[in-house]
Amino acid sequence: MSDVEQPHVLTNRFGDTTVAGDARDTCRCMERPRRATRFHEDLQDTRAPGWLRLLVLIEQAAADGRERFAPLTELSPQERRQVVTLPASIGMLTEVKHLVLYGGNLVRIPPQIGLMRSLERFEPYTSYRLHWFPYELTRCSRLVASTVSTRAVYGNHKTRLSFPRLAEPGSRPATAGPGVWGADEILTCGVCDQVLSGGAARQVWISRAVGSDVLPLLVNACSQACVEALPKPAAHHVPSVHTGGPDVAQPAPRR
Repeated sequence: MSDVEQPHVLTNRFGDTTVAGDARDTCRCMERPRRATRFHEDLQDTRAPGWLRLLVLIEQAAADGRERFAPLTELSPQERRQVVTLPASIGMLTEVKHLVLYGGNLVRIPPQIGLMRSLERFEPYTSYRLHWFPYELTRCSRLVASTVSTRAVYGNHKTRLSFPRLAEPGSRPATAGPGVWGADEILTCGVCDQVLSGGAARQVWISRAVGSDVLPLLVNACSQACVEALPKPAAHHVPSVHTGGPDVAQPAPRR
């Protein structure tokens, strides 16, 4: 037996999901973390080939009951770039335990992800324009592992990227787009799941541990009572729910 120490070989956890060709747009949100930020306004083109292909892939995955879903590997670079959010039909994937979105061009995740009751691993790694997540993600009670590019998310302990300021209830039209609401549409309360009257929502930010990471979660609540029912935020982050803006006092970055 040789006395020479053998080198330790590191495996690429995403080797089978790496997709050829750069399919991502870029943003400047992280260049100056403490400046004011805004939601990305990208509208999803629901006629784009990439979107239509994704709808088919979700239907196939729901039909065959697969436990692992990595749809972006089945899209071309151009098609992947066309997908800036997931369809609401993602909620059909109630048997999926492992969702892989490596290298996507996503800017938001729909609240219907909370319907993925079997989800255990969530990996949107290298989606650098994905700065926040819906509070409904906390409904995935089996979710224990995640791989997120956390330096890119609002309030991360290394960068303290500023949260977008949320508008007061009633100060924006119900028809406002994702650049105002942060979402394509808001239909139900993220806390109690009741239908929102007239689409009006009280929006607040909260940082909570989800999977392996502390994530900034956008809450769309139907009432102040639901806001007050939210759990305590994660340690070393903004200690209470808030409405964002560069003036929100965040703890100093932790290197």
